[in-house]
Amino acid sequence: PIQCKAAVAWEPKKPLSLETVEVAPPKAGEVRIKILATAVCHTDAYTLDGLDPEGIFPCILGHEGGGVVESVGEGVTSVKPGDHVVPLYIPQCGDCKFCNSPKTNLCSKIRATQGKGVMPDGTSRFTCKGQTVYHFMGTSTFSEYTVVAEISVVKVSSP
Repeated sequence: PIQCKAAVAWEPKKPLSLETVEVAPPKAGEVRIKILATAVCHTDAYTLDGLDPEGIFPCILGHEGGGVVESVGEGVTSVKPGDHVVPLYIPQCGDCKFCNSPKTNLCSKIRATQGKGVMPDGTSRFTCKGQTVYHFMGTSTFSEYTVVAEISVVKVSSP
């Protein structure tokens, strides 16, 4: 695992806490990203205020950011270490009925686990002080490193 800093939301209605967290390596079909920039969205504040029914604590918020691929899990073909990427809180599998519809882009492939704060295999890649810390919207960009599903990342041109 990588140790890095992250802003952890331990519980609703409490300030974020800057902590040292462990970020496990990516498993098959996953990508670990070094986050270079992130932004705060109203959804982060909404969740931190305890208003989001899917808000699970403790978690690492943040769903808008960009970074560089640090490592990839087995079978990942769309990106490689060193690629500049944007983590996507709305994944794009390209196979489900929503991805193939001209009316919506709300991919359903990993929605069930993403809404529970875990990766597609049902587990988290974050721990802090021996405790599991949940993912947020499949991205958790308030961490120096994060792990996302391959369908939740897009390669972009480097600056």
